[in-house]
Amino acid sequence: MPRTDVKPRRRGRPPQSPAEAAAARAHIVEATAAVFAEHGSHGLSVALILDRAGISRPTFYRYFANAEEPLQQILDASDLALVDGLQTALDAAEDEIGMVVKGIDAYLAWARNHGPALRPLFAELHDPSSPVSPHRERTLGVLRERLIARLEKLDRVPPPSIDIDVLLHTFEYVGFRVALADDVEASAEWARTTMARVALVLLGTAADLEVALTMPGLLR
Repeated sequence: MPRTDVKPRRRGRPPQSPAEAAAARAHIVEATAAVFAEHGSHGLSVALILDRAGISRPTFYRYFANAEEPLQQILDASDLALVDGLQTALDAAEDEIGMVVKGIDAYLAWARNHGPALRPLFAELHDPSSPVSPHRERTLGVLRERLIARLEKLDRVPPPSIDIDVLLHTFEYVGFRVALADDVEASAEWARTTMARVALVLLGTAADLEVALTMPGLLR
């Protein structure tokens, strides 16, 4: 006699492993980054992400509720990369001169790693209607705290908070100019020198400036 308690097998999408789900989400985030690089956040849409990723709308909504969710992942990763990169550079420095040089190199490496997305990222930093803008204030606050902590660990008296803000805003503006440059590598050389000059004046002592005078091309 045939069993009647056996439930029929459900049709539909087969179960997905955690690794497969992570790969699918990463693919969508990668496509979102490409669309953001071309159109900025205001031109970002689910339709453009679908076209770039080559996936269906149901597949997208399986992982994200809207186009801003994967963009937020991109921005969070950018914040973390900047903060962690600078922290590693600051921790590796044995003195203030080394801290300036390593910190600048870490900042420029972070900028270069964004590729074409660097331009819309910097273009929207001061746009209150952009999801990029809130990340700016949060990241600047973290960088300010960590810079002060590192200076104190080096037994240096931190400069006034407003000087640190001027330094960070200068780095931000220089990064913006790098983003606009046709030749990013050539522009990065100018950026490195300019940021070093500003950092030495705002963070350094008279003794630091004397050392800087021995560094070719740093001061005019």
